[in-house]
Amino acid sequence: MKKVLVALALVLTPMPIAAKAPATGIVSAADPRAAAAGAEILKQGGTATDAAIATMLVLNVVEPQNSGIGGGSFMVYHDARSGKTITLDGRETAPHAADAKWFYGDDGKPLSLRDAYPGGRSAGVPGNLRMMALAHRRYGKLPWATLFAPAIRYARDGFVVSPRMHNGLELYGRHVEAWGRAHLFTPDGHAVAVGSVFKNAEQATLFESIAQHGADSLYTGPMAQKIVAAVNGAERNRSKMTLGDLATYDVKDRTSICGTYRRYKICGMGPPSSGGISVLMILKQLERFDMAKLGRASPVAWHLFAESSRLAYADRDMYVGDPDYVQVPIAGLLDAKYIAARSALISPEHSLATIEPGLPAGAPKRIRAPLSEVPGTSDLAAADANGNVIQVTTTIDGYFGSGISVDGVWLNNELTDFDIVPEKDGYLVANRVEGGKRPRSSMSPTIVYGPDGKVRLAIGAAGGSTIIAQVAKAIVGVVDWKLSAQDAIAMGLIYAPGKSAVVEAGTELAAMVPALQALGEDAKVGPLGLKANAVERVGTAWVGAADPRSEGVAVSTDGSVTKIARRTNELNGAHE
Repeated sequence: MKKVLVALALVLTPMPIAAKAPATGIVSAADPRAAAAGAEILKQGGTATDAAIATMLVLNVVEPQNSGIGGGSFMVYHDARSGKTITLDGRETAPHAADAKWFYGDDGKPLSLRDAYPGGRSAGVPGNLRMMALAHRRYGKLPWATLFAPAIRYARDGFVVSPRMHNGLELYGRHVEAWGRAHLFTPDGHAVAVGSVFKNAEQATLFESIAQHGADSLYTGPMAQKIVAAVNGAERNRSKMTLGDLATYDVKDRTSICGTYRRYKICGMGPPSSGGISVLMILKQLERFDMAKLGRASPVAWHLFAESSRLAYADRDMYVGDPDYVQVPIAGLLDAKYIAARSALISPEHSLATIEPGLPAGAPKRIRAPLSEVPGTSDLAAADANGNVIQVTTTIDGYFGSGISVDGVWLNNELTDFDIVPEKDGYLVANRVEGGKRPRSSMSPTIVYGPDGKVRLAIGAAGGSTIIAQVAKAIVGVVDWKLSAQDAIAMGLIYAPGKSAVVEAGTELAAMVPALQALGEDAKVGPLGLKANAVERVGTAWVGAADPRSEGVAVSTDGSVTKIARRTNELNGAHE
């Protein structure tokens, strides 16, 4: 038992940072080792972008179930020099051979999500590494290879297996293919033990090669050939990916989605993310209500939040997809008159009888987009000494993605975020599979600017479609209820993507269910696998925040680590 306790302490203790010095930056991430790696890069003179890349790479090693270079990301970046908010889309793409019936079986019938989830066909062309490379060219300072050093160290020397990784394997990792079965499970079928040291020599060698040869070495040549061979020769659901699919993958500059809430400017990610639009819609529809006066202890406040969420999710499900393939009425959805009309449907005294999408200006005809998204992902935020701020939400989608590993890196199963059936009720689905297309996402990396025009908060989350509600809830907490980012993240959540709502078990909101039901809410207490990270500006200082439901922390360049009262979630950290 003593050995296990020591091992667990190591899991939750970042690698030491040398001598104390005034903090000039901060990193928040879902794993303490990743946050510490980012802080280490900041101490070496790196930018927020450098720190974010190093953090992502360490997450790939120590939290492999949720993210990595085999997946994709969205990045929101505040450039201190220009004052601009920049967004990069590193979302995965479908192979060009994919068509509307990509997830249909030999019998001509659509696969269930469970059957589509594992194997080659669910794997999209990964975008993470090329997004990192582009961000580094534009906003980095330290040499590319330097950013790989912490991740290589953990992969080569080994890292302590955390409860989250172990439980993720036990509960959601049974679909992994040969490499995973051989390396992550014992001969009698048990996942690698909590507190054991896991080494990934293949991943270390791959990272050393990419550090030396650059990001393109993943997309062309021998590594690309391995990826194509792995997905096309998968044990299940073989793909038709080509070397050309990898070679031609391109990161997209997207226009940031910005609007105001109270006196604050909120900037997030545009389509194919639905996060930026949906978070803003939730907030704007609440703006006419005095949320500050109601307070966080008010069932009415949470009822209003649930109602606004329902309306935003309904529009999101109907209209949002890859803007390179479908017409997304962004301006119409965020138009002040449209928002006012949607908000007018919300009553503090009762719940909506029906939940339907609206008809914003520019809405395409005969199009629907039913909800289909697997909860998984990781998130991080960083700020540097010059005031640059970055928020990245990164994912391989489900736990251990497609279950396929190439050189110790997991390939995503992001294509299951497409809707499997291309038509519904006689309408084409906006989020149907098409060759080269990017699946819709709920990832919502967000930067909030205060009334003074300075960055007040950078926040994002993991957890499938709950991400939108998590981010909106935290912003209400900070702006209306004057909470710290830490307390806003820790606060419970009511998740209402449709008529029914789930009130997070084990939180202060659970006691409100009778009062919510009296307002007409179809609400019940249940588990919600949540995980958020943030950095916030308090006066002239940066302060970090991390979700008590996760193993995450924030680490400053002076070596200080956020103190968090941990909350054991319903699956011991396994579901996100």
